[in-house]
Amino acid sequence: MKCIIPDTSAVIIGAITELIETEDMDYPEIIVPEAVVCELEHQANANRPEGKLGLKELQKLQALQYDGELSISFKGKRPTNYDIKYAKSGEIDSIIRDLARSEMGTLLTNDKVQAETAKAQGIPVYYFKQEYKETPLSIEKFFDDETMSIHLKENVVPMAKKGTPGHINFEILNEKRYTYKELKEIVTEILDKAKNDPKTYLESEKEGSYVVQSREYRISIAYPPFSEALEITVVRPVVDKSLDEYNLSEKLLNRIRTSAEGILISGSPGAGKSTFVQAMAKYYSSKLNKIVKTMESPRDLQVPDEITQYAPLEGSMENTADVLLLVRPDYTIYDELRKNTDFNIFADMRLAGVGMIGVVHATRPIDAIQRIASRVELGVIPSIVDTSIYIEDGKVTNVYETKMTVKVPTGMKEADLARPVIEVRDFETGELKNEIYTYGEQTIVMDIDLVNNPQNDEKQKTAVERTAEKEILRKVKKLLPKKAKVDVEVTSQERANIYIPEEFIPKIIGKNGKRIAEIEDNIGISLGVEIIESKPISKTPIEVDIIHTNKQLILDLGRDKGRKNFDVYISGEYLLTATTSKKGEIKIKRGIELSDYIIEAIEMGLEITAIQKM
Repeated sequence: MKCIIPDTSAVIIGAITELIETEDMDYPEIIVPEAVVCELEHQANANRPEGKLGLKELQKLQALQYDGELSISFKGKRPTNYDIKYAKSGEIDSIIRDLARSEMGTLLTNDKVQAETAKAQGIPVYYFKQEYKETPLSIEKFFDDETMSIHLKENVVPMAKKGTPGHINFEILNEKRYTYKELKEIVTEILDKAKNDPKTYLESEKEGSYVVQSREYRISIAYPPFSEALEITVVRPVVDKSLDEYNLSEKLLNRIRTSAEGILISGSPGAGKSTFVQAMAKYYSSKLNKIVKTMESPRDLQVPDEITQYAPLEGSMENTADVLLLVRPDYTIYDELRKNTDFNIFADMRLAGVGMIGVVHATRPIDAIQRIASRVELGVIPSIVDTSIYIEDGKVTNVYETKMTVKVPTGMKEADLARPVIEVRDFETGELKNEIYTYGEQTIVMDIDLVNNPQNDEKQKTAVERTAEKEILRKVKKLLPKKAKVDVEVTSQERANIYIPEEFIPKIIGKNGKRIAEIEDNIGISLGVEIIESKPISKTPIEVDIIHTNKQLILDLGRDKGRKNFDVYISGEYLLTATTSKKGEIKIKRGIELSDYIIEAIEMGLEITAIQKM
């Protein structure tokens, strides 16, 4: 091997310097293809560590040439835009092989396909197989038996969360602040391990972030421009429990064994959802001899080898679901359900006959069912979710079951308002907790406790009253000009008042009261019509409609609320004060922290309301 032509893979892993150190080579000639330099430069400009590693390797070779140990030169053509675009199809590798053929040198590569292709073309090739040595990551030194996660950031002292779900402390590990250079070395170490360790996977790579799963460690790396500074977060489960340790009732265990096919596991972050799901996976696989698979991104559940963990196939969970429908497992664990596509895939697989267990972030037991209810047809909810388990502080605190019935929803009195209703009951006691039904064009998730036990404060409306107000308002607006001011107030379970400009009152009442009677029959309560100027400012919270655009979130309070001041709340917690536009809108730019709060609240099914200021 007098003349060596390395490809990009060989340069990145340092194969040339290692070969020179281990082999007895007398002043070898190294010809580096310009295509390799171009590819390394492109990777370095994209802040990819392999590009910077490759450039450092070339600098080492230059130093060895200065010491008289080798000769290095750069030859060949630089790749065109076409070559770069189709690099994954082998265009750049082809340029490198052409140079090796023309220079009559030996191609040095760490790429198995490149080596086999070169052999097929009669090009001398040296396949450098890098031996992997099992070494722990340097960050593992921060973990003890109680450490759940560590948080490293440049110019910040290292921190760690320690404890168990529900009993977590945030502690300083030491007073030494990490520099950018030190954290960059840790990042390089992690990414190198992802390339060589068969149990370490690069789950996600995007501009500004990496997600790596290394055995039980889930590692998230953020760097500019995604974050303002380099940050490494490493999470590891600290509790490994069996289902027996949760002290579940025999009634619930029997349901899990025999009839639970669509299960949602919910709870707030850090509540212990993953630990419980792992226990269920082991129970189904080992105790019940069921075939269990998982759908995860990233794959961080700690499950037995018998359970296969699937990531998004070609970046899509829909592709993963297509494969699983062919595999036909008894149960599939979907971790985590967040986006519309996740809930739709969960529903499709469940309706196809696969037992499904979904993990959902939620702050209340009903939130998990509410989030899926807004995405699927009402009638199929019991077929998709029959059991909902809520985890808090590492314990099962609530178990709900869903059933379909036809009845008059709680809080309504007219018999002709009977409709299909999904009842959500406490599994252990049978107590009715929530009802889900359609009211007009809306899907309502009603808290039965609020209906049966309304607040003593006279200004606080029940959920049924707020729903009736929205439906009446929608029907009245259809009959009036768009710019007409309209307001509705439910004064009791039997009556509501409509407030409109005086000139439109005859239009709402209709000839001989026919039109107002039609609205009353449809809504189920009697209606009064009054002049809007006579209505005092209400302190009752009104629900805010959210409109998504590419650049903004629009909080729509209605045209009748134009040019007024409002306080906006999320689940009763103050968020902001703003003045609406003439269309009754509050516009918030996407990408800022305020819009992120609102999007997160929407995903979690939290109520967003507004109260007009005096």
